[in-house]
Amino acid sequence: MTVTLCLAQDADADALLDENPLALLVGMLLDQQIPMEVAFAGPKKIADRVGGFDAATIADYDPEQFAALCAQTPAVHRFPGSMAKRVQALAQTIVDEYDGDVTALWSDGADGATVLRRLKALPGFGEQKAKIFLALLGKQYGVTPSGWRAAAGDYGKAGSHMSVADVKDAGTLQKVRSYKKEMKAKSKEAKAAKA
Repeated sequence: MTVTLCLAQDADADALLDENPLALLVGMLLDQQIPMEVAFAGPKKIADRVGGFDAATIADYDPEQFAALCAQTPAVHRFPGSMAKRVQALAQTIVDEYDGDVTALWSDGADGATVLRRLKALPGFGEQKAKIFLALLGKQYGVTPSGWRAAAGDYGKAGSHMSVADVKDAGTLQKVRSYKKEMKAKSKEAKAAKA
């Protein structure tokens, strides 16, 4: 599979996301309350500080030391302590339920609805995050289980610019940011109208 992700907008961080599906999953986990590029650069920071990036190593890392390495400047997330716990919980789930192989979430021939259900069961993944990740897998990572677009909902639509699943370069990143800004403004207007 030839993938060229541009989510971190940094060649080395994006290369890790390309080659390591666990790094991509962790980047998605980190993608909240910080810019997308910072979230998806997080796995590279962890990999550099741990000396690799695999579920067993992360899961087995001493929690206090792992939190400390996530807090090193530049921090992995603006909330390094709580996100360190989430990353380790996610890694532990991948070890316990998928023998450390994150691709087992989608590589057994399961349909899109099943993959979505599995993603939603992961620590830190709710409905929206799971749908966005499923859309990212289908649109950019070459993972296209039967029915994935329907399972991903609006995020799976071709030609949309709604989420990280649609970011392929700096231009599409700006389109996604514009869409999010527009949605936030509409939400604000709707709340004001109710008041």
